[in-house]
Amino acid sequence: AAVVARGTTTLRNAACEPHVQDLARFLSDLGASVQGVGTNTLTIEGGLPLAAAACTVGPDHIEIGSFIGLAAVTNGAITIDGVRGEDLRSILLGFERLGVRPRLDGTQLIVDAGQERRIRPDLGGHVPKLEDGPWPAFPADLMSIAIVVASQCEGILLVFEKLFESRLFFVDKLIGMGARIVLCDPHRAVIAGPSPLHGGVVESPDIRAGMAMLLAALAAQGRSVIHNIGQIERGYERIDERLRALGAQIERVDGSGPAVGRSGGQ
Repeated sequence: AAVVARGTTTLRNAACEPHVQDLARFLSDLGASVQGVGTNTLTIEGGLPLAAAACTVGPDHIEIGSFIGLAAVTNGAITIDGVRGEDLRSILLGFERLGVRPRLDGTQLIVDAGQERRIRPDLGGHVPKLEDGPWPAFPADLMSIAIVVASQCEGILLVFEKLFESRLFFVDKLIGMGARIVLCDPHRAVIAGPSPLHGGVVESPDIRAGMAMLLAALAAQGRSVIHNIGQIERGYERIDERLRALGAQIERVDGSGPAVGRSGGQ
């Protein structure tokens, strides 16, 4: 709206995640005047003529983080092509706290098998904490994934979800699969790992919790059924096909029904 409106518009407290920066750059390529890309203050000179331009959609840093978690919980290896290292700094730092250390090689991100998976303690022996926040802090959309990863790591972790009140309410499903988690309040939980997980029948309450439950099912022994997979597919395209290509034992029961995963740490 600010691009087509006449005059100058200033947006304060603006989001500045990588996909927001991509949009701002695309609008600039069309001929718009957008200043402050990558910061929380954007200044837009509206009413300028726009022309067609090509756009390359950048990699999804949340999906990349989810696949880092996938490799971690299954103790597998994965190489992801076409990443932008500058988009992943806070994500990599968060996983390093859990003893998972991906490495960047140009535009590739590599997670080796056999990660340490030992939670790094805080100075003075205090319980370590992983908290989210506005970009460039650790993304709230990866907190559910981090909780599942922490359940498979040695040590104790306090997670502090600052942005969403109901983000942590899915942990009862993880507890039902064998995870040792104490939900302190709507924003904080303590995870003690590693916990052997067993298969179960669970619901996908939202995009990120659904993907987290899928990771838990792939890390668990036995058969799991995940209902309401449409939630997962809102954020992860053809997820069953891509996981099968990586060696997961997963099948879709029907077009709208549950996904069934059989694993055992594959």
